Amino acid sequence: MNFLPLALVTALLHVYIGARLVPGLQALPLVQWLLIIGLALSALLMPLGLMAGRVAKQPLADVLTWVGLLFMGLFSSLFVLTLARDAGLLLLWLADLLAPGQLPLAWLRIASAEAVPLLGLLVTLLGFLNARRTAAVVRVDVPIKGLPPALQGFTLAQLSDIHVGPTIKQPYLRRIVDKVNALDADVVAITGDLVDGKVGELAAHTAPLADLKSRHGTFFVTGNHEYYSGAHAWVDELRRLGLTVLMNEHVVIRQPGQNGKPLVLAGVTDYSAGHFDPAHRSDPEAALQGAPLDAVRVLLAHQPRSAAAAAKAGFDLQLSGHTHGGQFYPWNLFVRFQQPFTAGLHKLQNLWVYTSRGTGYWGPPKRFGAPSEITALRLVAG
Repeated sequence: MNFLPLALVTALLHVYIGARLVPGLQALPLVQWLLIIGLALSALLMPLGLMAGRVAKQPLADVLTWVGLLFMGLFSSLFVLTLARDAGLLLLWLADLLAPGQLPLAWLRIASAEAVPLLGLLVTLLGFLNARRTAAVVRVDVPIKGLPPALQGFTLAQLSDIHVGPTIKQPYLRRIVDKVNALDADVVAITGDLVDGKVGELAAHTAPLADLKSRHGTFFVTGNHEYYSGAHAWVDELRRLGLTVLMNEHVVIRQPGQNGKPLVLAGVTDYSAGHFDPAHRSDPEAALQGAPLDAVRVLLAHQPRSAAAAAKAGFDLQLSGHTHGGQFYPWNLFVRFQQPFTAGLHKLQNLWVYTSRGTGYWGPPKRFGAPSEITALRLVAG
C-alpha cells in the first residue's frame, strides 16, 4: 500500500477513537488534550513506521519503526477498547429503553471514556514488558507410542518466530541463545520466521545462532517471513553459520549405542513457499523419502496447517509456530480461522502437533495474554 492511502485509513480510525472518547473527558482537560495530541502523533507516525525503510535510511529508519510500532500497539488497544465500550453502551441504551431511568447512562459514558485510555496504556505497558523480556522455558512431555528406551527423554529445544529485524537485534537473540544452551538439549529446532529483513542488513544480528549448542545440532525450516526477506540468501547464510536447513528432507538421528528405532527429524519449507518459488513447494511426504520405515518421525513445519499432510505421511510429532498464540488479546481469537491450532499440544489423528507461541514477536513490541516461549519438548513412552 502507498503512504497516502495508508495514512488516510489510519487517520480515519484515529478520528473514530477521538470522536468517541474526547467528549467524555471534559472533566479531565489534561487527559483530554494528551489523548488528542497522542492520537494525532499516532496517526502520523504509525504509517511512517510501517514504511520507514522506504522513507528513511539507517539508523533513522529503525527509530521511526520503533516509534511507529509502539504507537501501533497503543492504538490497537485503544481501538479494541473503544469498540467494546460502544458495544456496551449500545446494550445499556437498549436496556434503558425497556426500563427508562433505571441506569446511570450519563455517568457510565463518562466513566468508560476515562477508563479506556488508562486501560489502553496499562495493557500496552504490560505488553511491552512481556515482549521485551527473554522468553520463558516451557517444558512439554510428548507421549510417543512405541518409543524405544534409547529415545526416552530425548529433548528438542524449539525456537520459533523470533523476527530479528528493526526492533529485535543481536543482544535480544544472544539472551535467547544463552537460555537454550543451558537446556543441554539433544536437538535445537528453529521453526521459521527467524528474520524480517535482508541478509546484508541483519547478518551481524543473527550471528549468535552459530553458538547454539546441542548433542545433534541445530535444524531450521523456512517460514513465510523468510520468503519476504530473500529466502535463498538466508538459507545460504544460516548454513554458513552451521545450521542444518531442512527443505523437504530429513536426517536420521541415533543416540550413542542405540539399537532399534532411530529418530527421523524431517523439515519442510513453509506451507506457502510454493507461491514464492515453485521449487520450494512444501511436501511432507517428500521429506520422508528414503527414511527408515521403523522410526520415530518428527516434522518441523512452520505453519500448523501442514498437519493434515503430516498426519497422512505418517509422522508422530509436528513442531510448528507462525501463530504467535495471537500475540496479544483479542487477536488470538481470530487465529483459529486460518490455522487448526493456536498454541500448545494437540492431536490430529495419530499425529501430535505442538504449536509454539513464538520466541520473539512481530510488529508492535507487545505481548498480552500470549507470552513468548522457548519450548523444551521431551519424548516419553506413550
